[in-house]
Amino acid sequence: MFNVLRWGQRPAQSSPKKKARQKSSDTMLPLFIIGLAVIAGVIEPKFLSADNLINLARQMIPLLIISLGQAYAIISGGLDLSLAAVMSLAGVVGVLIMPQYGPIIGVAIMLATGIVVGLLSGGIIAYLRTSPLIVTLGMLSVAQALALILSGGVPIYDAHPGYVQAIGFDSFLNIPHMVWIGAAMAVAAALVLRHTVFGRHVYAIGSNASAAAKSGVNVKFNTMLVYGVSGFCAAIGAVVLTAWVGSAQPIASPSLTLESLAAVVLGGVALTGGSGGIRQVFYGVLILSMLSNVMNMIGVSAYYQTLTIGIVIILAVILDRLRGRERS
Repeated sequence: MFNVLRWGQRPAQSSPKKKARQKSSDTMLPLFIIGLAVIAGVIEPKFLSADNLINLARQMIPLLIISLGQAYAIISGGLDLSLAAVMSLAGVVGVLIMPQYGPIIGVAIMLATGIVVGLLSGGIIAYLRTSPLIVTLGMLSVAQALALILSGGVPIYDAHPGYVQAIGFDSFLNIPHMVWIGAAMAVAAALVLRHTVFGRHVYAIGSNASAAAKSGVNVKFNTMLVYGVSGFCAAIGAVVLTAWVGSAQPIASPSLTLESLAAVVLGGVALTGGSGGIRQVFYGVLILSMLSNVMNMIGVSAYYQTLTIGIVIILAVILDRLRGRERS
């Protein structure tokens, strides 16, 4: 019988050469981030200013939170293409009821919406044995359509002022509350993934679902929970983003889903599942956010920014392929 409780850990390297290669891979991205920051600071000195670094932290939080859910899906051997649409739907539903029921109920409805949609996707994937790609692509259309129908296709500006101020603009120790929320989400995601039975089961399913099932893991139930986590992350993203912009957008940052895929894979999470961690996800998110931030500062056209993201996605897939060869 397989020792499933140890599958959450990275496979042991069988030779000094492989250990050295793994260590090199772990240090490459931090060094790249430092180099990118230095180059950005030379190109635009304001990049390294305190105000811009706080702005950069704000900008990266929605992508970071969405990428956490994407990481769970990919590590389990799947993926989630519906994240941005679910975030839009959760934001629209929550803000619509805020004027009548208040911000606390509104936020609770956002969270419930994301979790329910995620569990629905996960249930279809797990119990009907369908492709995560097709199911989440279909759920993308469903969630996006519902958001447009409920909002009438226009932004909703009825977000409670206290909610907008508390989450979107207030700060603690000069760090915005939304940044603290993103950091807490990342820490919680890492702890659950590395130090709970559920997290180890996620790795086990991504490594070999058939072997995991034979070892006593309830693969179907845990797969459904993975997409529930993904939906929850989309909902938290909705809470943060609607507070930051002061409205619910029926089409909120449609590129976020692709960017989350790029960030997760760029950071080192294998598309084949079963490996990677939240630290790598953070690296990928930081790289993409820094690129976007510096391009905005120097006035690069949005068209070229989209082109850059596309190139990064392709490079991330190539890197994942090369890492796969190293692991084999």
